[in-house]
Amino acid sequence: MKTTYYGHASFELEAGGKKLLFDPFISHNPLAKAIDVNSLKPDYILVSHGHGDHVADLETIQKNSGATVICIAEIAGWLGNKGIENAHGMNIGGGYDFDFGRVKMVYALHSSSMPDGAYGGSPAGFVIYADGKKIYYSGDTALTMDMKLLADENLDWAYLPLGDNYTMGADDAIKAAGFINCKNIIGMHYDTFPVIKIDKSEVRKKFESAGLNLKLLAIGESLTL
Repeated sequence: MKTTYYGHASFELEAGGKKLLFDPFISHNPLAKAIDVNSLKPDYILVSHGHGDHVADLETIQKNSGATVICIAEIAGWLGNKGIENAHGMNIGGGYDFDFGRVKMVYALHSSSMPDGAYGGSPAGFVIYADGKKIYYSGDTALTMDMKLLADENLDWAYLPLGDNYTMGADDAIKAAGFINCKNIIGMHYDTFPVIKIDKSEVRKKFESAGLNLKLLAIGESLTL
């Protein structure tokens, strides 16, 4: 299993012989200018919520790849109105078995609307069960007690936001790691905008002091999970 970082909260995860792309916001991100979105051909695109900094490249990549979009039911409906029928709508607490493994949609505490102002349903996170591993992608979220429901999942890795302001910051992410009982953390949703810029050295020290393994990947960098 391998993950590749494309900036902000966008990652590719190779799992079960398929490529899963999370929250594609690449071409509008100056930090990710070296990434060619037209070269990305995922089998699935997982969308946590409807904000522009998570769906900016969704339509382009979906049309280039024919990927199935996994998302909240309201976003699936929004895509259908745009002529994209290859979407699998879910809702919080539900799970589904795909050809690469299982996806469970879990709670996230945030807001959600589509770039055109349409209702985006509830924000969400995902737990991916594939290749004998359990991976949590939190999406944009505040620290919430509902994360404790994941403590007995024995998660192998978790993607958590660090940037503060719009999501939880590093201190709350450390608490979240405790809530979900996961020591291997991949940071996301930081540095893209001035208000979410972090001091990487300081954040690394905080996670190390908490006994956590934090990975802050460079854009385009891959990591074997």
